[in-house]
Formats: sequence, structure tokens, C-alpha cells
Amino acid sequence: MVIRFPAPLSPGDTIAVTSPSSGVAERHRARLNFAVSTLEERGYKVIVGNCMDGATHVSAPAPDRAQELATFLTDPTVRAVIPPWGGETAIDLLPLLDWDAIAAADPTWFVGFSDISTLITPMTLLTGVATVHGNNLMDTPYRVPDGLITWLDIATRATGSTFTQTSPDRYRSAGWDDYIAHPEVSEFTLNDPGTWTRLDGSVGDVDVAGRLIGGCIETLCNVTGSPYADVPKFVSEHAPEGLLVYVEASDENAFNICRHLHGMRLAGFFDHANAVLVGRTRAADTPSLTQHEAVLDALGGLGVPIIGDIECGHVPPYMPIVNGALGHLRFGGGENSLAQTLA
Repeated sequence: MVIRFPAPLSPGDTIAVTSPSSGVAERHRARLNFAVSTLEERGYKVIVGNCMDGATHVSAPAPDRAQELATFLTDPTVRAVIPPWGGETAIDLLPLLDWDAIAAADPTWFVGFSDISTLITPMTLLTGVATVHGNNLMDTPYRVPDGLITWLDIATRATGSTFTQTSPDRYRSAGWDDYIAHPEVSEFTLNDPGTWTRLDGSVGDVDVAGRLIGGCIETLCNVTGSPYADVPKFVSEHAPEGLLVYVEASDENAFNICRHLHGMRLAGFFDHANAVLVGRTRAADTPSLTQHEAVLDALGGLGVPIIGDIECGHVPPYMPIVNGALGHLRFGGGENSLAQTLA
């Protein structure tokens, strides 16, 4: 079966905002309003759902969050759905969503990262509909550096198109911007030099292709091997060419990441990987194990290229990756790039 890609966004289309995980506290509402206005200035209609409360770690009870998300994903007038940011426990929505109804509807762009991986990756694996692991709404106002594009740039492209992103030479070493003091910030402070690194110990250039699938390690490890993240089944139905698997650590230390990746490997998440892409992280090393070493401990035996410090995680800038797209990874020879084809 082929991967299905949503129709490209055009000015006048509707983008829905909902919080499947954590909502937005009152102190961050100015940033939310600014992010919404950024979309409206691009010509889109924006509707903000009811599941947005930021008083606790979830925006609403699980049934309400599931119903609102499903309504937006199956509404033919809604062309994209994006959360303000991630959160903690989107996993509680998985058994509440009508995946058959979502699969039967016209595809809608579903965008996000961090805890939203808990939903977008299963959506692609279960339905064959492409999703975007990329900037959440609160990140959308930022201008991207040369070589990268935004999720909006991707969502406006037609099925069959190809785009290539390259590794910038700087990243952000500090933490998050203060949205309370500076709700309209739109420039990244990229103050540390850095580019992709090869982690698997081999030398030579890498030129490899495969279907892209992946997301946040700390959230996906809890669903891998379940019916919601059956990667071998996805490969048999959608990806005979194999996979480019990307993973990224949010904030857990190297011991935990090592355990999580071992578990994901044992559950088959990497069985058909032609290469593994690992996001840059600020998560802590330990005295006897670094984050890079944790990856190698768990995945070094795969015998495939493992490229680290990709801009696909919690360290700005962000490289959006389309779950389900055909990826073409090049590393070395003067070119570090990821091309993605919506086909």
C-alpha cells in the first residue's frame, strides 16, 4: 500500500490548534496568540480548540482530548492540526481514538514533536498517512537558518515533490526562550558550532535511502511493540525498501536512553533500518556513559550507519522530518543532507 500525503496547504485553508497532551497556562497565552497571528499573517484561518487548559499536565480529560483531536483530523474543512507544544501523557489517547475513521478520512497534516511523537508516529504506522515531526506551534514564529525549512514549507508542497535540508553549522546550547518576558521572540540564538557526526565507528561516505519513521525516544519506547507502533508490519505494508529510522532524546540521562533504545530494538523498531539518525540532545551524560555511547551500546550491533547530532529534536534549530516520506541521507564528501520525497 502507498503512503498517503495530505493535500498541500494554501492561503485560506484552516489550521486547527489543540493540545492532545499539555495545554497553555495563562502566563504563556501571549506567546500562543503571537504564534496564532503568525499563521494568520500567512493567510490561514486558525481555530483554537477547547482542550487548551494549562493548569495541570493535561489540557482536558483524555476522552475530551481524544474527541477534539479526532474531530479535527476527520473534518474535511481542517487541513492541518498542530499542538502548542508537547507534554507528558498523550499516550492515554491511543486506545480512545477511532483509527479506522481517521484512516478513512481525507488525510490532514498532523504536526508536532516531543510527546506528540506518541500520536503522530502511531498515526503513520497504523493508517499509512504521513505526519510531520517538526516545530510545534510555539516554535513556528522562529525564522529558520539557511539549509532548513519549517513544517509550513513542507505542508504547502504537493505529493511527489522533493525537498532537501542540510546541516547548519551552529546550534543552540542554552535552554528555551522566556516566552513570558519575550512572547514575540522570533530569532534563534545559535551560539555553538556543530554539525552531524558518525557514531558507528565506520569511515567513508554514507549514501542511503529508506522510508522515514521515528520520534522522541522517551515517549515512543512506551508504545514500541504494541499494536500502535508495529514497525515490522508497517514495513511489510508500506516500506519494502526499508527504513531510515530517526530518534531523539529529550531530557533523560544516558542510562535511561540506553535502556529505552535496547527495548525498542528488542521490540523490532530498528529491524529494517538502513541507517539510524540520532538527534542532537542536551540530555545528561553519566560518569561512565555518554549519550553517544548509549546509542552505540544499544544500536551498534545493527551494522548500519548511525549519524548523530541531527537537528531533529529538542535542541534548536529544527529539521522537520515527514513520517512516511522516502528519505535519502548523504553524509561525508562535503555534503551532509537529508532529502525527502512525498511519494
